[in-house]
Amino acid sequence: MKKLIAGNWKMNGSMENARALIANIINQLETDEDVLKKCDILVCPPFLHIPAVRHAIYGFPDLRFGAQDCSAYDNGAHTGDVSASMLRDSSCSYVIVGHSERRQYQQESNEMVAQKAAQVLKNDMTPIICVGETEDEREQGKAQEVVAAQLAGSIPDLESFQEIVVAYEPVWAIGTGKTASVDDVAEMHGFIREQLKELVPDADKVRILYGGSMKPENAGALLSTENVDGGLIGGASLSAEQFLAIARAAV
Repeated sequence: MKKLIAGNWKMNGSMENARALIANIINQLETDEDVLKKCDILVCPPFLHIPAVRHAIYGFPDLRFGAQDCSAYDNGAHTGDVSASMLRDSSCSYVIVGHSERRQYQQESNEMVAQKAAQVLKNDMTPIICVGETEDEREQGKAQEVVAAQLAGSIPDLESFQEIVVAYEPVWAIGTGKTASVDDVAEMHGFIREQLKELVPDADKVRILYGGSMKPENAGALLSTENVDGGLIGGASLSAEQFLAIARAAV
């Protein structure tokens, strides 16, 4: 199973920035074919920049792009939302759902995340379902309890295998510069794998990403950890050099 190196650009950059960033990524990948042999590379730009990214990678199918969120509903009277079918029409392959920032600032519940993931699957794309505990929850010894509840509540019912991705992002390590230790990551990813066996068919086929201040300096150790099948990269994905250095660490 290839590692999935996914860049979440979040709400950053102008159209010019987006074009320059994706062009830089493409240029580097064209001179380093080994990365694409060992890794799947994904970028998730802001909604408005998706057409520019799609245009840039036309004819370069090994580089994939997706979205950072979608509506829990089909098309209709949902002002300001973007439906999964619209993202499919834009040729997205993946959609991030349930990111901790949306759980915190938009008060998204596990139920809503499951509805979004179901919409993504219905439209033949792959959801990246995010889970993770806060620092207080970890200090109280509730990390596994919280993650188990998020997994059970956020993964839609699957009668047969459908590709989903789970991203473990300890909230206290997102954008803070703090990183979970390799032992902490190994323990939690192993726990997530066991939980998935109760929730989805063919759990061993589900890629589990680590997100939380992953950078070139720590990527090698994290990505070589058992049950870490890639990374969901935030700040470092805004630099083509740093983003692809992480991918090379996986190779």
